[in-house]
Amino acid sequence: MTVDAKTESRDRLLAECRVDTFRSGGKGGQHQNKVESGVRLTHRPTGISVASRAHRSQHGNRREALRRLREKLAELAREDPPRIQTQVPAHERQRRIEEKNRRSRLKRMRARPPLEE
Repeated sequence: MTVDAKTESRDRLLAECRVDTFRSGGKGGQHQNKVESGVRLTHRPTGISVASRAHRSQHGNRREALRRLREKLAELAREDPPRIQTQVPAHERQRRIEEKNRRSRLKRMRARPPLEE
């Protein structure tokens, strides 16, 4: 991927997002308390929101937020391979039957005794 292609894809992705800046807060003193260096990106088509406040500069945080957004979008686009069904092993089938029988006995014991006439 060339530099122009990277810039173009970044600009296209940013055009689909709402960009909010905020004061990072936390440790860091006067710089973090006065400068809006935190960045939150909300991808409008999907509603995915990511934020970054790790860097001291807004540019670094925007770059980090774009990286995180790309990861989330890639994860969203990924398709799981279809599951191949297999047979239930015999010992598992036997265990399930035993569990059902045990549960049945427990419920029968809980039932109200029949009325004698």
